[in-house]
Amino acid sequence: MAVPAVKESSAPAEAEISSNEAPLFDVGIDRTEMGKPDSFRYNISCWILEERYDRAIEELKEFLEKDSEYPNFKDKVGRYVSHSIDLIYAIKAKRSFPGINSLTRAKQQELREKFKGHFKELQSILKVIEKIQTDLRIQDVRSTIYVVKALWIAGLAIVLLAFWLDVYHGLAKTSWVVFDDTFGQLANWLAEKTGF
Repeated sequence: MAVPAVKESSAPAEAEISSNEAPLFDVGIDRTEMGKPDSFRYNISCWILEERYDRAIEELKEFLEKDSEYPNFKDKVGRYVSHSIDLIYAIKAKRSFPGINSLTRAKQQELREKFKGHFKELQSILKVIEKIQTDLRIQDVRSTIYVVKALWIAGLAIVLLAFWLDVYHGLAKTSWVVFDDTFGQLANWLAEKTGF
């Protein structure tokens, strides 16, 4: 995943427009709240804040289409990704609303609040997607642990069975022969001593 470049404008007109729009569409989010740098959530959030909506949508679609090591990953994440794309389109519509400067302050504030709501909802959905990934990873590790435990228990059972069979067929029979021979010799010795 490519990390979005920080948007820098050298033209004074662009800086003036950005400074007019910045308070209007300021999300009030700290970059640390967007996740780890170069993470899925961070990249999508940066693309949105930099108004590169098509790149964010493209990255979401690539994320959904890439091969996953978990078979049910696309089923669990698909609806969240499509909802995220819808939210990006809604954010784009709010930020590129024609004639925004001609609106009343109340309408501008309403537009700003809707933008913030969509952005925060997008953030929470991206967190859910990351949590699903983590949960699937943990589930995979747990299933691996169960398989390793099952193999260990099966190996231990085989060793114990082999030991029991060896004792029963080898040592037990040998012990019986030794015990029978010892008992026979003791009986013969007692018979000689007693005179029977």
